[in-house]
Amino acid sequence: MAAGFEGGLAVVAVGLGWLLGLDPLGFLRFDMAAFGLGVTAALPLLLLLWLCVKCPLPGFRRLLEVLDRHLLPLFRQCKVLELAVIAALAGLGEEMLFRGIVQAGMAAWIGGPAGMWVALFGAAVLFGVLHAVTPTYALLAGIVGLYLGWLWIFADYNLLAPVTAHATYDFFALIYLLRRNPGPGSCPARRHR
Repeated sequence: MAAGFEGGLAVVAVGLGWLLGLDPLGFLRFDMAAFGLGVTAALPLLLLLWLCVKCPLPGFRRLLEVLDRHLLPLFRQCKVLELAVIAALAGLGEEMLFRGIVQAGMAAWIGGPAGMWVALFGAAVLFGVLHAVTPTYALLAGIVGLYLGWLWIFADYNLLAPVTAHATYDFFALIYLLRRNPGPGSCPARRHR
């Protein structure tokens, strides 16, 4: 279900692009520099996740409770390869939509250097709002959206960098969160790894 939803976002992005005269796939160029940049760019995101897990503030505690109760059970039975596919589709679908359509479309519509900055912030706000599992998560997702939008600009508008960063982060975040709290009925040996 998760793979279908996330992959469906890529289809939605292509469809919206067709309606708006944008080609989100045109921003996706395969080269090792952008891929390496994306993998490296996932590291600060993973550090942010780790800090959120370790932080005793109530907003972070509430976020972890919601994730543990509602999101992580959906992934508990997934194999590592399945998590990798879901993460890859999430990175591709969400980045095609938010960077390749929303950010690119707003920048083109507004025009000039101001358009680039307004689009960066506008896409980040929308990214945060649409990830509003909790207010804290909406804020963090907005910051992450700003970071991924900047990364897209920094990578000379190559979606491969934010797609790779997003997918790498999602994959390792899922692995970390699932191992941190394996849930009821899981193998006791796995809880102590």
